[in-house]
Amino acid sequence: MESSPLNADFINLTTENLADEHLCCIIRSKKPHQGVEAKREWLSARLKEGHVFRKLNAKAVVFIEYAPLETAWVPIVGDNYNYLYCLWASGPYKGKGYGKALMEYCVADAKEKGKSGICMLGAAKQKSWLTDQSFAKKFGFEVVDTTENGYELLALSFDGTTPKFTQNAKNAKIEGKELTIYYDMQCPYIFQTVETIKQYCETNDISASFIQVDTLQKAKELPCVFNNWGVFYKGNFETVNLLDVAYLERILKK
Repeated sequence: MESSPLNADFINLTTENLADEHLCCIIRSKKPHQGVEAKREWLSARLKEGHVFRKLNAKAVVFIEYAPLETAWVPIVGDNYNYLYCLWASGPYKGKGYGKALMEYCVADAKEKGKSGICMLGAAKQKSWLTDQSFAKKFGFEVVDTTENGYELLALSFDGTTPKFTQNAKNAKIEGKELTIYYDMQCPYIFQTVETIKQYCETNDISASFIQVDTLQKAKELPCVFNNWGVFYKGNFETVNLLDVAYLERILKK
């Protein structure tokens, strides 16, 4: 019998169970996946910082991931907030109330810990690699900051205070004109995406820079909005969406 959100069995990842639990986005039972293992390594250092990864105890893409804003790898600043990286309930689990249950847990956890609120990255036009902001707004999230290129910072404030993008993130410009990609290993799809784009650039003789964001300081100083990925071309910020070849080709035609 299929579990319902009311009696669903959820698990929070810990340093004790991290090695044995799947990480939801890419579920592999046999052959190791390099992106998943990179994510697992990244998470192992984050959990002790208060990072929360909560998932349904099933082979399903149903999970939420958030962290104290002070230690979240994003160019957003604010006092006593949590930052919501990801909230997904997909496939046969979509529309069954699991996302609601996870968001309610996130809100209750923040209130119990005396947080000022929760924030997340959004956009005027929903991006495929960002959490559904229309869903978040049903819980009271509101736009509290914006960038000129259409990105938004959403926040659910408990005390009237709000976070904001750093000025660097709002500038969204770099000096280099070549294709430039900033990335970290927070998402298990990052590793294979970087490899695919590198191979395409090498094959087609395209100059490109791939900059791994591997410290909190680098993340806070990024020249663009960021959830784990950021693309520049001709000095201008393009997207937080992970690229496939077709998307990359559209950017390169600009």
